[in-house]
Amino acid sequence: MLTPDFAFLDHAGSAGRQIAQNDWSTHPLGPITGWPPALRTALSMMLSSGFPSYVAWTDRLHTLFNEPYSELMAERPNALQGMSIGALWPEVADAVVSICSQAFAGETMFFQDMSLPVTRSGCTGPNFFTFSVSPIRDHQGEICGVLGTVIETTEKVLALARHREAEERYRLSLEAGRMGTWSVDPDTGVTIMDERFASLFGVTPDVAEQGARLEYFTQIIHPDDRDNVIAAVSQAMQNDAAYDIDYRTVPKIGRTVWVSVKGRMFTDVQSGKRRFAGVATDITSRKEAELALRNADRRKDEFLAMLAHELRNPLAPISAAASILRMRTLDPKHVAVTSEVISRQVAHMTNLIDDLLDVSRVTRGLVTLAIAEEPLGGIINDAIEQATPLMRAKGQRITLQLAAEPVVVCGDKKRLVQALSNILNNATKYTPDGGHILLATTFKAARVQIDVTDTGVGMDPNFTSRAFELFSQAERSSDRASGGLGLGLALVKSLVELHQGTVSAFSAGIGKGSTFSLILPCLLEREVKPDSTLYDDAAHRGMPSLRIMIVDDNQDAALMMAMLLEAASHEVIVKHSAKAALEHFAVARPDVFLLDIGLPEMDGNTLARHLRAQPETANAVLIAVTGYGQEHDRKATQAAGFNHHLVKPLDSDHLLRLLADIAQANSWH
Repeated sequence: MLTPDFAFLDHAGSAGRQIAQNDWSTHPLGPITGWPPALRTALSMMLSSGFPSYVAWTDRLHTLFNEPYSELMAERPNALQGMSIGALWPEVADAVVSICSQAFAGETMFFQDMSLPVTRSGCTGPNFFTFSVSPIRDHQGEICGVLGTVIETTEKVLALARHREAEERYRLSLEAGRMGTWSVDPDTGVTIMDERFASLFGVTPDVAEQGARLEYFTQIIHPDDRDNVIAAVSQAMQNDAAYDIDYRTVPKIGRTVWVSVKGRMFTDVQSGKRRFAGVATDITSRKEAELALRNADRRKDEFLAMLAHELRNPLAPISAAASILRMRTLDPKHVAVTSEVISRQVAHMTNLIDDLLDVSRVTRGLVTLAIAEEPLGGIINDAIEQATPLMRAKGQRITLQLAAEPVVVCGDKKRLVQALSNILNNATKYTPDGGHILLATTFKAARVQIDVTDTGVGMDPNFTSRAFELFSQAERSSDRASGGLGLGLALVKSLVELHQGTVSAFSAGIGKGSTFSLILPCLLEREVKPDSTLYDDAAHRGMPSLRIMIVDDNQDAALMMAMLLEAASHEVIVKHSAKAALEHFAVARPDVFLLDIGLPEMDGNTLARHLRAQPETANAVLIAVTGYGQEHDRKATQAAGFNHHLVKPLDSDHLLRLLADIAQANSWH
């Protein structure tokens, strides 16, 4: 029991004992016995409070605090009763002194979750406090001190921050996944949802927020999916089973939306009620992509079936021709007819394979354009020239309506002619005998539009957007009456896009013809220098013969090649392996080697290197004969020392003209 002078410190716990036991004789506050009534009263109230509290006395702010407040300063062993508040909290001295000074000015203040950089465990970081300060007045009404109450809220503030961060991550996850949330009361069937989920069902935000019975939403589910969804919901709610289902909704806006919905039964933490809740994701794009992939796979299968059909067609007459040629009694007329049949069918197969390779090269970006300024009229003339034989065969006529402005396009003439001739051939193919084709051009804003309109079979308007896709011909012409692989328009689109152009198709419907529009950037026509490198066939007549070695393991191919070259008055040696060629080249000393690249044991490239290393054949002309014609194949043969690279099946006229050029060059030397 304290003496009467210290009675106000009675029942004040350890803080009261510290105050009572402290030597105040040298302190500015002086001995306790001299402390004024206002200070004693304030201390009695403060020390008996269960909240961290302090009294800062006089404008020097000498601070006395209770036991809960001392717990805030557990890491401050030098904190003593009577120190100034700035000395107790040096890292935040300016802030607390400023607040107390305002209280001395008569203000009562309250601060909630105020951030102060307090030092704890050697680290200074933000800590949060809720506190109030109010002035203490003496019996004359003069302010003589400050009473403060403090509660540290750091844990609460950080927990709320973590909660907000988690909610934000959750919100971002929902947005990134285009997910919406929903919740069903199992007792009433009332369903509430967020706006994102509501948009999947096409309901208004008001209905989503206020809720509606589950039946309201199930009516928006696609009829083919509705029963499965209702059964899955019932099973999940009755058996606490996982709910995971994909289905379609048909909102009032009419567009079918695919959703993937997952959920389960939950117990609400606050109310303790059970709820059926989860999330839903818009998977329409994924389902559409899956459908497109299935359609593409189906078109690929149809294309492969068409390819097999198209390749078998020429094989039948070729096989029959081979049988005829094996007959012992065969007059020259039948030989000539048989030869023509084989040539036509080989040319047809070559065109098919060239189409395949062309599409492969263009779609993989392996085509290099030879860009030049080309008159549009020349491109149109060349394209029509290529399409004319088929038009004449079908008795069709073509009309031109060309823009008055002569223009040039910057592009690869060969590829632009190829694109336009493909469009013309497509029009011819799908237009009946005696039909009409119109080619019109218009010039506007540095772009030229070429429209090819036919009076043919037309297209379903829904197909026009897919007309330029690979493998789409079967979808347009399942009866296969027109033949071909359906690669032409896909190639057109790729070539036009390489020239920064666009291509599109229009048809009013089946039987109403089609229009294909090709748009290219262009310029007003300027003078274009004529090409002076045209080939003069007459200059190659009567050339001297060459000694040629053919090296090919395919004996039939080698035999036929030898017969062709001998008919052109060349001397021919045939070998069927690289080893045989190396054994005989020194004796034969050929002027030209025709080397198959795919030889067994030693390939043609390796053989070419051996020949280049020998003095007898170091200057011979080496011609690669191969079924591979990609850019990297040509670079490989060039690196091996070949002068020329020819792709099978060989164009006989081209080969003979090449050999004529070589013979002429030899005669000059």
